[in-house]
Amino acid sequence: MTPHGTTAVTRELARRTGTQPGDWFLVHKARYGMEVVLRALAEHRGPGEVVTQILTCATAVDPILVAGHAAVHADVAPASLAIDPAQLVVGERTRAIVLQHTFGVIDAATARGLRDAADDAGALLLEDSAHCVGRLARRPDGRPYADVSVHSFGVEKMLPTRFGGAVWVAPDMADAALRDLVRARLAELPAVGRRLDLLARVYRTQNRVLNRLPRRVSRTLRSGLVRAGLLDPAIAPVEMRGGLPYRPSAPSAWMVAQVAAALPALDADESRRAACVTAYVDVLADVVELPATIVDAASRAELQPLLRLPVLARDEDAAERLLATLTAAHVHAGRWYRPALFPGVDDPAVYGYAPGDPRLAVSEDAVSRLVNLPTNVTVERAREIASVVRRAVSG
Repeated sequence: MTPHGTTAVTRELARRTGTQPGDWFLVHKARYGMEVVLRALAEHRGPGEVVTQILTCATAVDPILVAGHAAVHADVAPASLAIDPAQLVVGERTRAIVLQHTFGVIDAATARGLRDAADDAGALLLEDSAHCVGRLARRPDGRPYADVSVHSFGVEKMLPTRFGGAVWVAPDMADAALRDLVRARLAELPAVGRRLDLLARVYRTQNRVLNRLPRRVSRTLRSGLVRAGLLDPAIAPVEMRGGLPYRPSAPSAWMVAQVAAALPALDADESRRAACVTAYVDVLADVVELPATIVDAASRAELQPLLRLPVLARDEDAAERLLATLTAAHVHAGRWYRPALFPGVDDPAVYGYAPGDPRLAVSEDAVSRLVNLPTNVTVERAREIASVVRRAVSG
């Protein structure tokens, strides 16, 4: 029995988004769902260019390359940390544009602008909702902007599940033949084999043990387990060289069950994360730079449940000092996306990226200054963390 159309997961995703369960397809990891979509696009229209951004993870660009397209990077808007429609250039080779909801920030103006650009180029609008599972950018009438929306149940995302992803395919996609091909390719995916299913089951225990070991021992042992195929890492070495380690597949029944068990708690988790964002903005808005979309939403009491809160330090040195201060205060702050194409790639040219490109000035500036604060904490803890940040930047 294939996971597609048979589980509580697709029904719950449909309920949350006002869509139909049959338009949702489950995958082993979100990146493989993106690969399937982009391979179908290359098959249908021929290989071309997919517009994306460097303020992202390498694994969000790898599927573009593996599917046979070239990655073309557009600059981001400071307000949303997503592609700036005003800076976007498309052409006859543009096959798709990626609308990434960075840290879970959904910006309606960005979505509308990228939708218009995709329509002008006859391209696919591919929504990356990895940071905001079960949320879609919507038009004023409630219809989703995207042709395809990719969601993640993976490591360090909204759910504690660590594996799995889902792809929504718009039933009213303008290119009906492409829609049907994408649906067919997703529906025919085989479930992962026994080895990957077993690795998913033991992943949490493996990491718990490795994290308790001395750092040098842990790093050596972790690398050895990955090389031996005994640990499925969040990002594999090949995924920093423009590749993907496995063929696309659907999740195992065990993975689907884990997601189904976790989804009912998502509403409460989103509420708590939104409250943490509120606490952070209240304490920090006057002393640090925050993306304007977040601050504007706060002023309207419409805060979004962000996966992390992005803070832009004064410069790169200030960002490193702030990270050190937070670490000393036992705060698990993050450095997504420093460096660009996080956590850094072996050869940026493989990814179509030339560091120092003046057309990516806003992106590179953000890359140099980003620090992200956790939202998977209590509101009281968020206020404590905000106070640590405020003292650090004020001092």
